[in-house]
Order: sequence, then structure tokens, then C-alpha cells
Amino acid sequence: MSNRYDLSGKTALVTGGANGLGRAIVAQLLDSGARVHVWDIVPLQMADTSTEVVDISDGGQVRLALARLVEAGQRFDILVNNAGYLGPVQPFEAHDPSHWQRIIAVNLAGTMYVLQAMLPHMLRWGGGRIVNMGSMAGKEGLAGLAAYSAASGGVVTLTKAIGRELVKRNIFVNCVAPGPMDTDMIRALGSQEVAAMVSESPAGRLGDPAEAAHLVAWLCSDASRFNAGAVFDMSGGRARF
Repeated sequence: MSNRYDLSGKTALVTGGANGLGRAIVAQLLDSGARVHVWDIVPLQMADTSTEVVDISDGGQVRLALARLVEAGQRFDILVNNAGYLGPVQPFEAHDPSHWQRIIAVNLAGTMYVLQAMLPHMLRWGGGRIVNMGSMAGKEGLAGLAAYSAASGGVVTLTKAIGRELVKRNIFVNCVAPGPMDTDMIRALGSQEVAAMVSESPAGRLGDPAEAAHLVAWLCSDASRFNAGAVFDMSGGRARF
């Protein structure tokens, strides 16, 4: 895919950018001219990026990491909250509470920690673009993924709420809600689960992470000027609303 969005002169912070969908988003933002800083629990090996090991489920870690960057003179025009944890696919009654807590801590609480740390600075800098990565599970609920569905649903409605709050202050907050993407995280569920996902997709395939990355880049660009608190489906027709 060769489409490019003009993000020259912009600086982005991407959480969960070391692998999978996050890595594709980082690559697309770089290709569009942005400078990119990555937070993840593992370092990203990609040219032209700076990376820091940060566990976003720890609010104190998030605040300290951002404070160090700001004190060093860094400012951010773009924030992409992509870090996530799927957890096991299993019936709700078999869900271990530790998995549930970790899923909520990373996907929902982690997103909130990063937002709360970033927003005072972004407001002081005069505005910005924020994209929260939700999922189709958060819109519809998926059997076997109750905790992930609940956490993603929280991200979806959080986006709607703060999108309305912040648009008048020149911060545009939107959400991308992908269906199953062709990433290591999805493939790790096993061939049977992947085949079931493909069979349920009208498009007959998994999504390409690059496709979602293009949508994220557009939402971060000046071409998207009237979207706030919106949730963008990317599921190959599988999502029902």
C-alpha cells in the first residue's frame, strides 16, 4: 500500500508499538513523515524510532516516563493508544480472575493512565490527535472473550465521552475497532480459532495490519477535521453495527 498522509513536522507517541498492529502503525506514521516514540514492554527494533520499555498498566510508570520526555523538551501532536492484551479464549466461568484483571489493567486502565498523563500537556501545546484502538469485541461482545470484550467496550465508550469533551479544545479523539487482524497475537490462538474467524468474515480473510494503520494515519492527519468521539469499524463486514 503506497497511500501516504502528510504528518511531516508531527511527533507521535504509540503504545504497544513493538509488534503486530502497533508495529504497522509505527511504520505507517514514519512513512507519513512523523517522528515516532514507542512505549512497549519489549523494545522495538526499527530504524528512525525511539523506544522505551513502559508497562502502561502501571500509572506511576506512565507518569514518570512522560514527565522525563517532556522535561527533555519533547512534545507530542499525536497519541495512539494501541497497547493491548487479549488473554485466553475460554468460557466465562473458566476465566481466571488474574487474566481478567490483567486484561482490564492493560486495555482499559492503561489507556486511561496514558490519556490522563498526556492530556494536560496536549492542552498546553494547543491541541492534538488521539486514536484509541478498540476492537469489534468491544462493540458487539465475542463469546470466549468476555474480559477482552468488556475492556474494549470501555475503550469505545471512553472515546465517545472524551471525544465530546475535548473537540472544542482542539483535541480530536477517535477510536478504531478492528476485527481479527493477521498478527502473531491472533495466530497464537491456534489454527482452529483462526479458521473460525475467517469463516465468520464476509471478506473471507483476516485483516491486514497495514489496512488499519492507514486508517489510524488518516485520523492523525489534517484531512480528518470533523471526526470526534467516532468509532471506525474495520472488520471486513463482520461487525453488525
